[in-house]
Amino acid sequence: MDTLLEKEKIYKPSLEAVKQASERISKVVLRTPLAESFTYSKRFEANVMLKREDLQQVRSYKIRGAYNKISSLPKEQLEKGVICASAGNHAQGVAFACNKLRVKGVIYMPGTTPQQKVEQTQMFGGEWVEVVLKGDTYDDSFKSAMKRMHEQGLVFIHPFDDEKVIEGQATIALEILEQADEPIDYIFAPLGGGGLLAGISSMFKELSPNTKIIGIEPQGAPSMKTSLKEGRVVELDNIERFVDGASVQKVGTRNFSICKENLDEMITVPEGKICQTILDLYNQDAMVVEPAGAMAISALDFYAEKIKGKNVVCIVSGSNNDIIRMAEIKERALLYSGLKHYFVVVFPQRAGALKEFVAKVLGPNDDITHFEYSKKHNRSNGPAVVGIELKDPNDFEPLVDRMKKRNFYGEYLNNNPNLFQFLI
Repeated sequence: MDTLLEKEKIYKPSLEAVKQASERISKVVLRTPLAESFTYSKRFEANVMLKREDLQQVRSYKIRGAYNKISSLPKEQLEKGVICASAGNHAQGVAFACNKLRVKGVIYMPGTTPQQKVEQTQMFGGEWVEVVLKGDTYDDSFKSAMKRMHEQGLVFIHPFDDEKVIEGQATIALEILEQADEPIDYIFAPLGGGGLLAGISSMFKELSPNTKIIGIEPQGAPSMKTSLKEGRVVELDNIERFVDGASVQKVGTRNFSICKENLDEMITVPEGKICQTILDLYNQDAMVVEPAGAMAISALDFYAEKIKGKNVVCIVSGSNNDIIRMAEIKERALLYSGLKHYFVVVFPQRAGALKEFVAKVLGPNDDITHFEYSKKHNRSNGPAVVGIELKDPNDFEPLVDRMKKRNFYGEYLNNNPNLFQFLI
Protein backbone atom coordinates (compact mmCIF):
# COMPACT_ATOMS: atom_id res chain seq x y z
CA MET A 1 0.00 0.00 0.00
CA ASP A 2 1.29 3.47 -0.93
CA THR A 3 2.23 5.59 2.06
CA LEU A 4 3.73 9.02 2.60
CA LEU A 5 7.23 8.35 3.89
CA GLU A 6 9.36 11.01 5.42
CA LYS A 7 12.34 12.49 3.58
CA GLU A 8 13.45 10.14 0.76
CA LYS A 9 10.08 8.78 -0.39
CA ILE A 10 7.07 10.72 -1.56
CA TYR A 11 3.60 9.27 -1.94
CA LYS A 12 2.43 8.72 -5.49
CA PRO A 13 -0.81 6.95 -6.41
CA SER A 14 -0.05 3.63 -8.08
CA LEU A 15 -1.85 2.41 -11.17
CA GLU A 16 -3.08 -0.61 -9.26
CA ALA A 17 -4.55 1.54 -6.47
CA VAL A 18 -6.34 3.76 -8.99
CA LYS A 19 -7.74 0.73 -10.81
CA GLN A 20 -9.05 -0.55 -7.48
CA ALA A 21 -10.61 2.86 -6.83
CA SER A 22 -12.24 2.78 -10.26
CA GLU A 23 -13.81 -0.56 -9.46
CA ARG A 24 -14.86 0.55 -5.98
CA ILE A 25 -16.71 3.65 -7.19
CA SER A 26 -18.11 2.20 -10.42
CA LYS A 27 -21.60 1.54 -9.04
CA VAL A 28 -22.22 5.14 -7.94
CA VAL A 29 -20.00 7.32 -10.15
CA LEU A 30 -20.89 8.08 -13.74
CA ARG A 31 -18.43 7.46 -16.56
CA THR A 32 -18.71 10.99 -17.91
CA PRO A 33 -18.40 11.80 -21.62
CA LEU A 34 -15.22 12.97 -23.30
CA ALA A 35 -16.97 15.17 -25.84
CA GLU A 36 -15.52 17.20 -28.67
CA SER A 37 -16.20 20.91 -28.37
CA PHE A 38 -17.04 22.19 -31.86
CA THR A 39 -16.94 25.78 -30.57
CA TYR A 40 -13.45 25.66 -29.10
CA SER A 41 -12.03 23.27 -31.70
CA LYS A 42 -12.93 25.77 -34.40
CA ARG A 43 -11.74 28.77 -32.39
CA PHE A 44 -8.31 27.31 -31.64
CA GLU A 45 -7.89 25.16 -34.78
CA ALA A 46 -7.38 22.13 -32.56
CA ASN A 47 -9.23 19.02 -31.47
CA VAL A 48 -10.55 20.27 -28.13
CA MET A 49 -12.36 17.71 -25.99
CA LEU A 50 -14.19 18.38 -22.75
CA LYS A 51 -14.24 15.83 -19.93
CA ARG A 52 -17.72 16.56 -18.60
CA GLU A 53 -17.42 16.01 -14.85
CA ASP A 54 -20.15 18.64 -14.49
CA LEU A 55 -22.54 15.83 -15.49
CA GLN A 56 -21.88 13.73 -12.39
CA GLN A 57 -24.91 13.18 -10.18
CA VAL A 58 -23.49 15.65 -7.66
CA ARG A 59 -22.40 17.86 -10.59
CA SER A 60 -18.67 17.64 -9.92
CA TYR A 61 -15.80 15.14 -9.88
CA LYS A 62 -15.55 15.32 -6.08
CA ILE A 63 -17.81 12.31 -5.66
CA ARG A 64 -14.97 10.12 -6.93
CA GLY A 65 -12.50 10.88 -4.13
CA ALA A 66 -15.12 11.17 -1.41
CA TYR A 67 -16.79 7.85 -2.16
CA ASN A 68 -13.47 6.05 -2.64
CA LYS A 69 -12.23 7.27 0.74
CA ILE A 70 -15.37 6.60 2.78
CA SER A 71 -16.13 3.21 1.22
CA SER A 72 -12.57 2.05 1.96
CA LEU A 73 -12.80 2.80 5.70
CA PRO A 74 -13.01 -0.19 8.11
CA LYS A 75 -16.36 -0.87 9.75
CA GLU A 76 -15.31 0.37 13.20
CA GLN A 77 -14.39 3.78 11.77
CA LEU A 78 -17.58 4.03 9.75
CA GLU A 79 -19.59 3.41 12.91
CA LYS A 80 -17.98 6.47 14.54
CA GLY A 81 -19.03 8.65 11.62
CA VAL A 82 -17.16 11.01 9.31
CA ILE A 83 -16.60 14.77 9.14
CA CYS A 84 -15.33 17.11 6.43
CA ALA A 85 -14.84 20.75 5.52
CA SER A 86 -15.65 22.00 2.05
CA ALA A 87 -16.57 25.07 0.00
CA GLY A 88 -19.28 23.02 -1.68
CA ASN A 89 -18.42 20.26 -4.13
CA HIS A 90 -16.51 17.98 -1.78
CA ALA A 91 -19.34 18.50 0.70
CA GLN A 92 -21.84 17.20 -1.82
CA GLY A 93 -19.65 14.24 -2.63
CA VAL A 94 -19.29 13.34 1.04
CA ALA A 95 -23.03 13.83 1.61
CA PHE A 96 -23.88 11.57 -1.33
CA ALA A 97 -21.45 8.91 -0.12
CA CYS A 98 -22.81 9.05 3.44
CA ASN A 99 -26.34 8.56 2.15
CA LYS A 100 -25.39 5.66 -0.10
CA LEU A 101 -23.26 3.93 2.54
CA ARG A 102 -25.59 4.79 5.47
CA VAL A 103 -22.84 6.56 7.39
CA LYS A 104 -23.40 9.53 9.68
CA GLY A 105 -21.55 12.62 8.50
CA VAL A 106 -20.92 16.19 9.68
CA ILE A 107 -20.13 18.74 6.98
CA TYR A 108 -18.60 22.14 7.71
CA MET A 109 -18.97 24.79 5.00
CA PRO A 110 -17.93 28.48 4.92
CA GLY A 111 -20.74 30.90 5.62
CA THR A 112 -19.98 32.46 2.22
CA THR A 113 -20.86 29.27 0.33
CA PRO A 114 -23.56 29.89 -2.32
CA GLN A 115 -26.94 28.84 -0.95
CA GLN A 116 -27.46 26.51 -3.88
CA LYS A 117 -24.48 24.40 -2.79
CA VAL A 118 -25.64 24.32 0.83
CA GLU A 119 -29.11 23.14 -0.18
CA GLN A 120 -27.72 20.52 -2.57
CA THR A 121 -25.42 19.16 0.14
CA GLN A 122 -28.33 18.72 2.54
CA MET A 123 -30.45 17.17 -0.20
CA PHE A 124 -27.82 14.60 -1.19
CA GLY A 125 -27.07 13.70 2.43
CA GLY A 126 -30.63 13.66 3.73
CA GLU A 127 -30.99 12.39 7.27
CA TRP A 128 -27.42 11.08 7.27
CA VAL A 129 -25.64 14.43 7.36
CA GLU A 130 -25.50 17.56 9.50
CA VAL A 131 -24.46 20.76 7.67
CA VAL A 132 -22.68 23.45 9.73
CA LEU A 133 -21.86 26.88 8.27
CA LYS A 134 -18.72 28.29 9.90
CA GLY A 135 -16.22 31.03 8.98
CA ASP A 136 -15.63 32.94 5.76
CA THR A 137 -13.20 30.60 3.96
CA TYR A 138 -12.54 26.91 3.52
CA ASP A 139 -9.62 27.24 5.92
CA ASP A 140 -11.90 28.65 8.64
CA SER A 141 -14.29 25.72 8.22
CA PHE A 142 -11.40 23.27 8.20
CA LYS A 143 -10.13 24.45 11.58
CA SER A 144 -13.61 24.16 13.12
CA ALA A 145 -14.11 20.70 11.64
CA MET A 146 -10.76 19.50 12.98
CA LYS A 147 -11.68 20.68 16.47
CA ARG A 148 -14.95 18.74 16.41
CA MET A 149 -13.21 15.69 14.93
CA HIS A 150 -10.91 15.48 17.94
CA GLU A 151 -13.73 16.12 20.40
CA GLN A 152 -16.04 13.40 19.02
CA GLY A 153 -13.59 10.90 17.52
CA LEU A 154 -14.89 11.26 13.98
CA VAL A 155 -12.97 10.30 10.83
CA PHE A 156 -11.90 13.32 8.79
CA ILE A 157 -12.46 13.14 5.04
CA HIS A 158 -9.99 15.62 3.57
CA PRO A 159 -11.09 17.26 0.31
CA PHE A 160 -7.69 16.94 -1.38
CA ASP A 161 -4.71 15.96 0.81
CA ASP A 162 -5.57 12.27 1.24
CA GLU A 163 -4.31 9.18 -0.57
CA LYS A 164 -7.69 7.59 -1.19
CA VAL A 165 -9.17 10.91 -2.29
CA ILE A 166 -6.31 11.46 -4.74
CA GLU A 167 -6.71 7.93 -6.08
CA GLY A 168 -10.43 8.49 -6.55
CA GLN A 169 -9.86 11.68 -8.53
CA ALA A 170 -7.19 9.89 -10.58
CA THR A 171 -9.85 7.59 -12.03
CA ILE A 172 -10.74 10.48 -14.37
CA ALA A 173 -7.40 9.97 -16.11
CA LEU A 174 -8.08 6.28 -16.72
CA GLU A 175 -11.42 7.15 -18.31
CA ILE A 176 -9.92 9.86 -20.52
CA LEU A 177 -7.19 7.56 -21.79
CA GLU A 178 -9.73 4.83 -22.54
CA GLN A 179 -12.11 7.23 -24.28
CA ALA A 180 -9.58 9.12 -26.42
CA ASP A 181 -9.15 7.83 -29.97
CA GLU A 182 -5.75 9.47 -30.44
CA PRO A 183 -2.81 10.38 -28.18
CA ILE A 184 -3.48 13.49 -26.07
CA ASP A 185 -1.03 16.35 -26.52
CA TYR A 186 -2.27 18.67 -23.77
CA ILE A 187 -4.48 18.26 -20.73
CA PHE A 188 -5.73 21.34 -18.86
CA ALA A 189 -7.10 20.89 -15.35
CA PRO A 190 -8.16 23.25 -12.54
CA LEU A 191 -6.39 23.24 -9.21
CA GLY A 192 -7.58 24.25 -5.75
CA GLY A 193 -6.00 22.07 -3.10
CA GLY A 194 -4.41 19.87 -5.77
CA GLY A 195 -6.06 16.47 -5.36
CA LEU A 196 -7.42 16.35 -8.90
CA LEU A 197 -4.16 17.32 -10.60
CA ALA A 198 -2.05 15.14 -8.33
CA GLY A 199 -4.12 12.12 -9.30
CA ILE A 200 -4.49 12.88 -12.99
CA SER A 201 -0.88 13.89 -13.53
CA SER A 202 0.40 10.70 -11.90
CA MET A 203 -1.60 8.52 -14.27
CA PHE A 204 -0.67 10.52 -17.35
CA LYS A 205 3.02 10.49 -16.50
CA GLU A 206 2.85 6.70 -16.29
CA LEU A 207 0.47 5.91 -19.15
CA SER A 208 0.88 8.90 -21.50
CA PRO A 209 4.22 10.53 -20.65
CA ASN A 210 4.28 12.76 -23.75
CA THR A 211 1.09 14.58 -22.72
CA LYS A 212 1.81 18.07 -21.42
CA ILE A 213 -0.03 18.72 -18.15
CA ILE A 214 -1.13 22.28 -17.44
CA GLY A 215 -2.53 23.28 -14.05
CA ILE A 216 -4.75 26.34 -13.65
CA GLU A 217 -5.47 28.43 -10.55
CA PRO A 218 -7.51 31.61 -10.09
CA GLN A 219 -5.33 34.70 -10.25
CA GLY A 220 -6.57 35.76 -6.83
CA ALA A 221 -5.63 32.48 -5.12
CA PRO A 222 -2.26 31.32 -6.53
CA SER A 223 -1.51 28.84 -3.74
CA MET A 224 0.22 26.18 -5.85
CA LYS A 225 2.04 28.60 -8.13
CA THR A 226 3.43 30.45 -5.12
CA SER A 227 4.43 27.20 -3.43
CA LEU A 228 6.19 25.90 -6.55
CA LYS A 229 8.07 29.18 -6.87
CA GLU A 230 9.17 29.02 -3.21
CA GLY A 231 9.95 25.30 -3.36
CA ARG A 232 7.75 24.58 -0.33
CA VAL A 233 4.09 24.65 0.66
CA VAL A 234 3.16 28.28 1.32
CA GLU A 235 0.03 29.45 3.12
CA LEU A 236 -1.29 32.66 1.57
CA ASP A 237 -2.46 35.37 3.96
CA ASN A 238 -5.27 36.64 1.73
CA ILE A 239 -7.06 35.22 -1.27
CA GLU A 240 -9.81 36.27 -3.66
CA ARG A 241 -12.75 33.97 -2.88
CA PHE A 242 -14.81 34.40 -6.04
CA VAL A 243 -13.79 31.02 -7.50
CA ASP A 244 -15.06 29.27 -4.39
CA GLY A 245 -14.41 25.75 -5.69
CA ALA A 246 -10.70 26.40 -6.27
CA SER A 247 -9.66 29.09 -3.79
CA VAL A 248 -7.62 27.79 -0.86
CA GLN A 249 -4.88 29.44 1.13
CA LYS A 250 -2.74 26.31 1.31
CA VAL A 251 -2.45 23.33 -1.05
CA GLY A 252 -2.06 19.75 0.14
CA THR A 253 1.41 18.53 1.09
CA ARG A 254 1.06 15.31 -0.91
CA ASN A 255 -0.36 17.19 -3.85
CA PHE A 256 2.43 19.76 -3.83
CA SER A 257 5.09 17.05 -3.97
CA ILE A 258 3.34 15.24 -6.83
CA CYS A 259 2.58 18.38 -8.85
CA LYS A 260 6.14 19.62 -8.41
CA GLU A 261 7.32 16.50 -10.20
CA ASN A 262 4.58 16.12 -12.79
CA LEU A 263 3.27 19.47 -14.01
CA ASP A 264 4.67 20.97 -17.17
CA GLU A 265 3.33 24.38 -16.23
CA MET A 266 1.25 26.03 -13.53
CA ILE A 267 -0.59 29.21 -14.55
CA THR A 268 -3.16 31.58 -13.13
CA VAL A 269 -6.24 32.90 -14.95
CA PRO A 270 -7.95 36.22 -14.10
CA GLU A 271 -11.36 35.89 -12.49
CA GLY A 272 -12.83 38.14 -15.17
CA LYS A 273 -11.61 35.79 -17.89
CA ILE A 274 -13.22 32.87 -16.07
CA CYS A 275 -16.50 34.81 -15.95
CA GLN A 276 -16.36 35.47 -19.69
CA THR A 277 -15.90 31.73 -20.27
CA ILE A 278 -18.93 30.96 -18.11
CA LEU A 279 -21.06 33.31 -20.22
CA ASP A 280 -19.65 31.94 -23.49
CA LEU A 281 -20.38 28.35 -22.49
CA TYR A 282 -23.93 29.28 -21.54
CA ASN A 283 -24.65 31.37 -24.64
CA GLN A 284 -22.86 29.24 -27.22
CA ASP A 285 -23.05 25.68 -25.89
CA ALA A 286 -25.97 25.77 -23.42
CA MET A 287 -23.60 24.61 -20.66
CA VAL A 288 -23.94 25.83 -17.08
CA VAL A 289 -20.64 25.67 -15.21
CA GLU A 290 -19.33 27.11 -11.98
CA PRO A 291 -16.22 29.33 -11.90
CA ALA A 292 -13.87 26.44 -11.09
CA GLY A 293 -15.49 24.42 -13.87
CA ALA A 294 -14.61 27.09 -16.44
CA MET A 295 -10.95 27.46 -15.45
CA ALA A 296 -9.44 24.85 -17.78
CA ILE A 297 -11.21 26.22 -20.85
CA SER A 298 -10.29 29.77 -19.81
CA ALA A 299 -6.61 28.85 -20.08
CA LEU A 300 -6.81 27.93 -23.77
CA ASP A 301 -6.45 31.54 -24.92
CA PHE A 302 -3.01 31.67 -23.30
CA TYR A 303 -1.92 28.59 -25.31
CA ALA A 304 -3.60 29.45 -28.62
CA GLU A 305 -0.46 29.08 -30.72
CA LYS A 306 0.90 26.02 -28.93
CA ILE A 307 -2.29 23.93 -29.22
CA LYS A 308 -2.97 24.51 -32.94
CA GLY A 309 -3.48 21.14 -34.60
CA LYS A 310 -3.16 19.33 -31.25
CA ASN A 311 -5.40 16.98 -29.31
CA VAL A 312 -6.43 18.86 -26.19
CA VAL A 313 -8.49 17.81 -23.15
CA CYS A 314 -10.05 20.30 -20.73
CA ILE A 315 -11.58 19.03 -17.51
CA VAL A 316 -14.92 20.72 -16.80
CA SER A 317 -14.84 20.05 -13.08
CA GLY A 318 -18.27 21.18 -11.90
CA SER A 319 -21.54 22.96 -12.56
CA ASN A 320 -22.73 24.00 -9.11
CA ASN A 321 -23.36 27.64 -9.92
CA ASP A 322 -25.96 29.73 -8.12
CA ILE A 323 -28.14 31.73 -10.53
CA ILE A 324 -28.04 34.77 -8.25
CA ARG A 325 -24.33 35.11 -9.03
CA MET A 326 -24.92 35.71 -12.73
CA ALA A 327 -25.15 39.49 -12.38
CA GLU A 328 -21.72 39.59 -10.75
CA ILE A 329 -20.34 37.14 -13.30
CA LYS A 330 -21.53 39.37 -16.16
CA GLU A 331 -20.09 42.44 -14.44
CA ARG A 332 -16.68 40.85 -13.94
CA ALA A 333 -16.64 39.63 -17.54
CA LEU A 334 -17.39 43.12 -18.87
CA LEU A 335 -14.68 44.63 -16.68
CA TYR A 336 -12.12 42.09 -17.85
CA SER A 337 -12.95 42.64 -21.51
CA GLY A 338 -12.62 46.41 -21.15
CA LEU A 339 -16.29 47.09 -21.79
CA LYS A 340 -17.32 48.36 -18.34
CA HIS A 341 -15.79 51.41 -16.68
CA TYR A 342 -16.51 53.42 -13.55
CA PHE A 343 -15.62 57.07 -13.08
CA VAL A 344 -16.03 59.90 -10.63
CA VAL A 345 -17.57 62.47 -12.96
CA VAL A 346 -17.48 66.13 -11.91
CA PHE A 347 -20.73 67.83 -12.88
CA PRO A 348 -21.02 71.64 -12.83
CA GLN A 349 -24.04 72.51 -10.69
CA ARG A 350 -25.96 74.22 -13.44
CA ALA A 351 -28.94 73.32 -15.56
CA GLY A 352 -28.09 71.28 -18.63
CA ALA A 353 -24.84 69.74 -17.34
CA LEU A 354 -26.15 66.18 -17.46
CA LYS A 355 -27.64 66.80 -20.92
CA GLU A 356 -24.26 68.05 -22.15
CA PHE A 357 -22.53 64.95 -20.73
CA VAL A 358 -24.94 62.60 -22.47
CA ALA A 359 -24.96 64.47 -25.78
CA LYS A 360 -21.35 65.60 -26.05
CA VAL A 361 -19.28 63.18 -23.98
CA LEU A 362 -20.90 59.76 -24.39
CA GLY A 363 -20.28 58.03 -27.70
CA PRO A 364 -23.16 56.78 -29.87
CA ASN A 365 -22.76 53.22 -28.55
CA ASP A 366 -21.97 54.06 -24.89
CA ASP A 367 -24.53 53.29 -22.21
CA ILE A 368 -24.81 54.57 -18.62
CA THR A 369 -25.45 51.56 -16.36
CA HIS A 370 -24.73 53.09 -12.94
CA PHE A 371 -25.30 56.63 -11.64
CA GLU A 372 -24.96 57.98 -8.09
CA TYR A 373 -25.18 61.74 -7.53
CA SER A 374 -25.89 64.01 -4.58
CA LYS A 375 -26.35 67.74 -5.22
CA LYS A 376 -24.35 70.05 -2.93
CA HIS A 377 -25.85 73.58 -2.93
CA ASN A 378 -22.75 75.24 -1.48
CA ARG A 379 -20.41 73.89 -4.16
CA SER A 380 -19.89 74.83 -7.79
CA ASN A 381 -19.26 71.24 -8.82
CA GLY A 382 -20.92 67.98 -7.73
CA PRO A 383 -19.22 64.57 -8.12
CA ALA A 384 -21.15 61.54 -9.36
CA VAL A 385 -20.12 57.90 -9.63
CA VAL A 386 -20.96 56.82 -13.17
CA GLY A 387 -20.70 53.35 -14.70
CA ILE A 388 -20.45 53.24 -18.49
CA GLU A 389 -20.70 50.16 -20.70
CA LEU A 390 -19.02 50.26 -24.10
CA LYS A 391 -19.61 48.20 -27.22
CA ASP A 392 -15.93 48.22 -28.15
CA PRO A 393 -12.94 48.51 -25.76
CA ASN A 394 -11.31 50.85 -28.29
CA ASP A 395 -13.95 53.44 -27.39
CA PHE A 396 -12.44 53.92 -23.93
CA GLU A 397 -9.63 56.38 -24.69
CA PRO A 398 -11.82 58.67 -26.85
CA LEU A 399 -14.42 58.69 -24.03
CA VAL A 400 -11.81 59.77 -21.47
CA ASP A 401 -10.48 62.43 -23.86
CA ARG A 402 -13.95 63.94 -24.29
CA MET A 403 -14.53 63.91 -20.52
CA LYS A 404 -11.27 65.77 -19.91
CA LYS A 405 -11.82 68.21 -22.76
CA ARG A 406 -15.18 69.27 -21.32
CA ASN A 407 -13.93 69.24 -17.69
CA PHE A 408 -16.11 66.35 -16.53
CA TYR A 409 -13.26 63.97 -15.65
CA GLY A 410 -12.69 63.38 -11.95
CA GLU A 411 -11.19 59.95 -11.30
CA TYR A 412 -11.05 56.51 -12.92
CA LEU A 413 -12.24 53.90 -10.41
CA ASN A 414 -11.52 50.54 -12.06
CA ASN A 415 -7.96 50.62 -10.78
CA ASN A 416 -8.85 51.83 -7.30
CA PRO A 417 -9.56 48.66 -5.27
CA ASN A 418 -10.55 50.47 -2.08
CA LEU A 419 -13.39 52.29 -3.84
CA PHE A 420 -14.12 49.82 -6.58
CA GLN A 421 -15.04 46.94 -4.26
CA PHE A 422 -18.26 48.75 -3.37
CA LEU A 423 -19.42 48.82 -6.98
CA ILE A 424 -19.32 45.10 -7.92
